[in-house]
Amino acid sequence: MSAMLSSQYRTREALLRARFLRWMKAPNFPCVGAKAALGRNQIEVHVARDLTSAWDDLRIYRHLRAFAADYARRKRLFSSFAVIFDGPHALDEAAFEQHLWQRLQSLHDKDIWHGQTHDRSVSADPASPHFGMSFGGEAFFVVGLHPKSSRLARRFERPVLVFNLHDQFERLRADGRYQPMRKAILDRDMAISGSINPMLAVHGTVSEARQYSGRRVGDDWRCPFQPRRQDISDAA
Repeated sequence: MSAMLSSQYRTREALLRARFLRWMKAPNFPCVGAKAALGRNQIEVHVARDLTSAWDDLRIYRHLRAFAADYARRKRLFSSFAVIFDGPHALDEAAFEQHLWQRLQSLHDKDIWHGQTHDRSVSADPASPHFGMSFGGEAFFVVGLHPKSSRLARRFERPVLVFNLHDQFERLRADGRYQPMRKAILDRDMAISGSINPMLAVHGTVSEARQYSGRRVGDDWRCPFQPRRQDISDAA
């Protein structure tokens, strides 16, 4: 019986991965960077049980840290790490944001416990305009997707957290490809949604933490993430 249930779960995971990759392949999906990663078969996708539970956090962290280590070795451009959660399906935007930060806090705590230091290229202070999450010594920008998102570009059938490497953005800036790519993404977002995401901002102007969940927030919004004090003092 257990072998049968395990086989059924693996089949379900495979179907979720396939639907997610098919969703990104759609002509109107706006993120051309994700499409580039998809074309190179460099999107690592994992499936977890529940965004509101810590059940899979250790397993997610192990895979994320290995992904960071692999990038540090090979520096493969257009690489992303995604976690699809099987549920819940009906979280509103505020609830999704709450649980997104709970999962990131849990992953951060495990990173600290394993002795990893924050990537010095970004700040660990979520109020800083230079903020970025860090796992395995690599800085990440996190994109949240879920069924109830007000942004069509972020509306997938399940909750998803996509981890994109900051170093890749810097490499694209260095060779002049970042701004044309950003413009293409904004143009495509405008085409499918009728407006540009009001939360989007250039790194270094406001904290990127405001962008992670996709929810529109006001100037009084405060990120619930709590880094270690020494991370704040040591970070960029």
